[in-house]
Amino acid sequence: MARIVMKFGGTSVADMDRIRNVARHVKREVDAGHEVAVVVSAMSGKTNELVAWTRDASPMHDAREYDAVVASGEQVTSGLLAIALQNIGINARSWQGWQIPIKTDNAHGAARILDIDGTELIRRFGEGQVAVVSGFQGLGPDNRIATLGRGGSDTSAVAIAAAIKADRCDIYTDVDGVYTTDPRIEPKARRMKKIAFEEMLEMASLGAKVLQVRSVELAMVFKVRTFVRSSFEDPDAPGMGDFLNPPGTLICDEEEIVEQEVVTGIAYAKDEAQISLRRVADRPGVSAAIFGPLAEAHINVDMIVQNISEDGSKTDMTFTVPSGDVEKALKVLEGAKEKVGFDVIQNESGLVKVSVIGIGMRSHAGVAASAFRALAEKGINIKAITTSEIKISILIDGAYAELAVRTLHSVYGLDKS
Repeated sequence: MARIVMKFGGTSVADMDRIRNVARHVKREVDAGHEVAVVVSAMSGKTNELVAWTRDASPMHDAREYDAVVASGEQVTSGLLAIALQNIGINARSWQGWQIPIKTDNAHGAARILDIDGTELIRRFGEGQVAVVSGFQGLGPDNRIATLGRGGSDTSAVAIAAAIKADRCDIYTDVDGVYTTDPRIEPKARRMKKIAFEEMLEMASLGAKVLQVRSVELAMVFKVRTFVRSSFEDPDAPGMGDFLNPPGTLICDEEEIVEQEVVTGIAYAKDEAQISLRRVADRPGVSAAIFGPLAEAHINVDMIVQNISEDGSKTDMTFTVPSGDVEKALKVLEGAKEKVGFDVIQNESGLVKVSVIGIGMRSHAGVAASAFRALAEKGINIKAITTSEIKISILIDGAYAELAVRTLHSVYGLDKS
């Protein structure tokens, strides 16, 4: 007998037929003798509808009331799934975040989990009960519902798995695992059997939409073995109940992966913009004067490149932000112009960041050179580059995104089975 957390996203619970299908997945694990907690998202499209309602009620709505409204989507799903499970003979009970409780900080709309007390869930497991938990929500220090931000149900599931010391956490979605790149761009993309936490964290933060970044962070910190699986496969198909090797992709500790590829995958993020500050005075505190106000305005800065003039008195500072934040960023920087002391601001939108990721890069030379050579042969100009131990990110014109992804996927042999 094992303890399992099963998480089902919005497309997996989009209507009653799919909720009944989810109930069959849960029944399979219960019949195998496992203790099961299920975490559910709102039905597909419901959260967008609820968000639209709050904005319609008032564009300047209270964040606490926003959370009270949008958290209701998951509450509906958890109740419906509990009923569906009871209808097929499973002892199930729905739980809201505050009932467990899942304690968060006070950042309504984007709260972070601080603590989960899994004592009562574990006690109910002893009575043979399945817990159906509303994801995406917890209880803030003001004793009100706090939501975790979009994709927060993934985070809920991994955090609950860590709190109850689950043997694994299964994230069921509309894809059957993690691929070497987006199969819609490269049909030769392969589903991986295993990927290390660090690699998945990079993939998620650099554009792969399979898992929410914070959920991967939690899984890595607490060593929660996490499977990405498809909820659309027949719950009773051969192998679906295999505890050690179910179909899907296992996200695990690096030590579990015997044969480590040099490059694991290619990720990409569209709608990037580049901002350049020309002829900035090169003195201590200038970087803080630039990036401090941007951080206070909650603008996420990514790739940063600095070029110092020959005489060392001036510097050019170039960095990227999401395209949707360009106008806000320019306004913030104009407000800081006197303190920073730059001559000109330039910006360019419609760019794409393509990233090469792999733990094997730590011990192999020439990985970056291969990427640059391959892109040059395709006539793709590189605007900026950043690197770490296990990734290379390259900024290019958006028009070349698909060509770059396919080129890099091929050059590292990821299209070979």
